[in-house]
Amino acid sequence: MKVAADTRAFMARLGHDFARPDLLARALTHGSISSASRPDNQRLEFLGDRVLGLVIAETLIAADRQASEGQLAPRLNALVRGETCAEIAREIGLGDVLKLGRSERLSGGRRKDALLADAMEAVLAAVYLDAGLDAARDVILTLWDQRLSNVAADARDAKTALQEWAQAQGMPPPVYEQTGREGPDHAPVFRITVTLADGRSADAQGAGAKRGVEQAAAAALLAQVAG
Repeated sequence: MKVAADTRAFMARLGHDFARPDLLARALTHGSISSASRPDNQRLEFLGDRVLGLVIAETLIAADRQASEGQLAPRLNALVRGETCAEIAREIGLGDVLKLGRSERLSGGRRKDALLADAMEAVLAAVYLDAGLDAARDVILTLWDQRLSNVAADARDAKTALQEWAQAQGMPPPVYEQTGREGPDHAPVFRITVTLADGRSADAQGAGAKRGVEQAAAAALLAQVAG
């Protein structure tokens, strides 16, 4: 199978030279352009999610042999969640080689967190099927290296931490409200306000997934109530 120059450049950034480049081609094929002769990456995404989870879980356990399941679970979540996979996909330029249908391209599909995260997991599955678990582990540990080194001892996300703080104070869960939106549909900028039952609130603004902006607002309110 002939491999295009941009795909070869992506292999170099990924850190794996495919013996079966057809696996990578499938991993990069979104459903918007798939056909009977050109299957999409959904099945690979399903497998890649499990490969990533296994490698990260075993790495966390080896790195901290005293940690409980309650400590390990939030660290795992922080490292395998969609936002993290999308960030790494951007770092290696995965969006540049993603195969999308015309409508998805025009709507900014190459920048969408969900598409990038799914494709990143599909690519990891392709590496696993191409060369086995050791090869997939090498790619994951290289790409996730900095995040594995810096994952907090308590990696609960800000929304979870804020909700637990509120409950400890005898309050109901915080309320999140979208208080603004700007920009085009394919690249919206959200403004989110989070409010506690006692009236204290904080807001945040950012592009991309709304969940990420909610996390930023929660972090801002956490800093306020802890101050």
